[in-house]
Amino acid sequence: MALATVPIRNKIRKSFNERALTWLAVGLFMFLYLPIIILIVYSFNDNRFVSVWTGFSTKWYGEVFRDPQVASAFRTSMWLALWSTGIATVFGTLTAIAMERFKFWGKVTYDAILYLPIIIPDIVMALSTLLFFIMVGVSLSRYTVLIAHVAFNIAFVAIIVRARLSDMDSSLEEAAADLGANPWQTFRRVTVPLLLPGIVAGALLAFTLSLDDFVITFFMAGPGSTTLPVYIFSKLRFGVTPEVNAISTLMFLGSTILVIFSLIIQRKT
Repeated sequence: MALATVPIRNKIRKSFNERALTWLAVGLFMFLYLPIIILIVYSFNDNRFVSVWTGFSTKWYGEVFRDPQVASAFRTSMWLALWSTGIATVFGTLTAIAMERFKFWGKVTYDAILYLPIIIPDIVMALSTLLFFIMVGVSLSRYTVLIAHVAFNIAFVAIIVRARLSDMDSSLEEAAADLGANPWQTFRRVTVPLLLPGIVAGALLAFTLSLDDFVITFFMAGPGSTTLPVYIFSKLRFGVTPEVNAISTLMFLGSTILVIFSLIIQRKT
């Protein structure tokens, strides 16, 4: 009789655990995404006061597109994101190839240093970079922001490309060499096409991180280099408005599309 109750107890325990984990997952997702949903909903509020809902309206999105300060901040953000992505993708890809395919003195140390921009808090990296520019006497501008963005984007690109490179069959490159291709031809016609999905995924992630970054940009930015996240922060000093919600919603949608696209590319590889 006692043995017969054991499967029943195990079944009840398993059912309870599954329900508990399900509700825990639902609670975590609500905790993470419910504030974002509220922000998106109130970006369509007709009333300027966010706490009072008076009706549905898209006029704040029109205000965003007509605001010259938003347009200037958007151009600066895009300039930084495009340039930092391009530079970081080139150096990150070359770093991944060097770390995965070659052996050299200090490789372990360099491998550990490569992960530092991902591990250390943004505020620490921002302060250390700011102190460096002050010590060398460089004035803050959009170019100092660009250097800082490239510095932390290289690590993300290198990790993604290196993961792709570790799964790649090296015999294909050896076959190209056996067929008479020199190292440059092998790299251009075999290695790069095989790495291209990982390179694109790393570039999209770098673009998203650069576009959304606030902490490092806030410390590195000089006159005339205000990005959208920094502009939103300056607007929040005067209170949350539907216009700020509209800008945040557009940034959230753009970043989400880029991240999903990057994940799709990585999954297909």
